[in-house]
Amino acid sequence: MRITLTILLLCFSLSASAIVVRHDVDAQKYLADASDFPPLATFYIDGAHGSLIKPDWIVTAAHATFCITSGSDIRIQDTYLKVDSVFVHKKYQPGISHDIALIKLVDPVIGMTPARLYEQSDELGKNIWFIGAGGTGNGLTGQTVDNVANAGVLRKAQNSVEFAQGPLLTFTFDSGDDALPLEGVSGGGDSGGPAYLTLDGMHYLLGISSRVEGGEIGKYGVVEVYSRVSFFSAWIEDITSGNAKLQQQFALPTLDKLPAGLTAQMLAEVCAEIGLKPSL
Repeated sequence: MRITLTILLLCFSLSASAIVVRHDVDAQKYLADASDFPPLATFYIDGAHGSLIKPDWIVTAAHATFCITSGSDIRIQDTYLKVDSVFVHKKYQPGISHDIALIKLVDPVIGMTPARLYEQSDELGKNIWFIGAGGTGNGLTGQTVDNVANAGVLRKAQNSVEFAQGPLLTFTFDSGDDALPLEGVSGGGDSGGPAYLTLDGMHYLLGISSRVEGGEIGKYGVVEVYSRVSFFSAWIEDITSGNAKLQQQFALPTLDKLPAGLTAQMLAEVCAEIGLKPSL
């Protein structure tokens, strides 16, 4: 199991994925709970997320679906849900672009208000929130607690959109006077998680955690890349419409490129170890 978990950590360390915080702010202020973003879905025992956007549909990062297939269990708050099918964007290129996928649930989620898609193209400069249960640390040290050791503790942090073009949003982990009061970035294991705004009590999804670039994970100056929801809103509507022809035209039923560090030969063992298992 230790070997498998080490490989898994490598996979997530190459992706943007609880939350790494400012070194000069009490880390307790970053703690979150399910009420901060109720439609947050979790895929594995140590992280990877998605967002409920319709009663029976979840949007996430393509690379986070490597163990998600028909019959898999995922969790929203304390409720376990069965996966019906997966739809990965056909243009997904690992480490480059189109890191987005949709998950159809067998049954709709009852009593939960899904997140709304943010469809406007005015994201630049907006202050948003991240939330997740992946690795943590602070901006001086970088990530020092991995997503396994974090054991599911939720945190949230703020950041500002500094780039919003085409399929991508980006954020930089600033320090000092340039930082927001609860400035932070994602850690390993938050892949697929949301960048969101809450307006008039409604949660709006702007981005989906994809990867880091331009620095060390969790250290000041690192750049985070998110898939831009407004760019993909038409694709999301096409796939969630239930039109089989559109689904076959624009999506694949599974990843055709596994995350770095994973091979087809080890995939079954990895998935058996990290998959969620509802208590009987």
